[in-house]
Amino acid sequence: MALLDTVIITFDNNNVLTLGQLLLGVLLLLLAWFGSVLISRLLANRILSKTRLKQDNVAIIQKILFFAFLIFIVMMVLTYLNIPLAAFAFVSGAVAIGVGFGARNIIENFLSGWILMSERPIRIGDVVDMDGNLGSIIGIGHRSTMIRRNDGANIVVPNSQILESKLINWTLVDPNIRTSVRVGVAYGTDLDLVKRLLLEAAGGISEIIETPSPLVVFEDFGDSALVFDVFYWVSMLCGKEMRQIRSELRFVINQKFNEHGVVISFPQRDVHLHVVSSENNGNKALELT
Repeated sequence: MALLDTVIITFDNNNVLTLGQLLLGVLLLLLAWFGSVLISRLLANRILSKTRLKQDNVAIIQKILFFAFLIFIVMMVLTYLNIPLAAFAFVSGAVAIGVGFGARNIIENFLSGWILMSERPIRIGDVVDMDGNLGSIIGIGHRSTMIRRNDGANIVVPNSQILESKLINWTLVDPNIRTSVRVGVAYGTDLDLVKRLLLEAAGGISEIIETPSPLVVFEDFGDSALVFDVFYWVSMLCGKEMRQIRSELRFVINQKFNEHGVVISFPQRDVHLHVVSSENNGNKALELT
């Protein structure tokens, strides 16, 4: 017990910090951390269950509650231990030096996380495309953001990188996007029939939005085909990937074309053979050019 009464620091007004008080303070701070996490989660879940707030709004409230409870409990611990705030002046200087040399990225990502939660360029549940990785936001933390890719992989992206990179948010304002499928038909095909079949095929896919309605565009006279594009709108929140919807549309187009005798064109080349007869030392030979 004598070891716990060892004086470590002496403050003004004859206040002292003993080893026992220091250990007790560390224990209380750990309990304060886990208690703040638990209380903020319980309150956030109760708010989510009784209100119509979105999940990203609840996540912001949870983080604010966490830091509020943590600061409050830390102040209570310092008051209980009779430790003046001026005693941490030397700690703040050391922390400043550490931030300048080794913790710059951590502080940058931490501040970027709060910027993301305040400006809200991304929200939990948004469908985003970052460096070719298409997925949905499943969490915005203090240091990083979690993106779940369509193939099931989870990507951890530092918050500062999200602010600095060109990230595409497909659902920031409107979840509906426009995409297209291209098909080429043989020359001589009835173009009005092709247009009607393409619109019928697009109308047969349940995920394709009726308004705005699908649009068929006669894109070009190709080398071997008459090129058509079918433009249509789909909600990114429909539960299917865009390539899956495009695949289903191609199946339906192929089926309707087969039923009505429409030929999907393919590259064709005409080869001309020129036969040249020549005599060499009395021998006849044929040359093809």
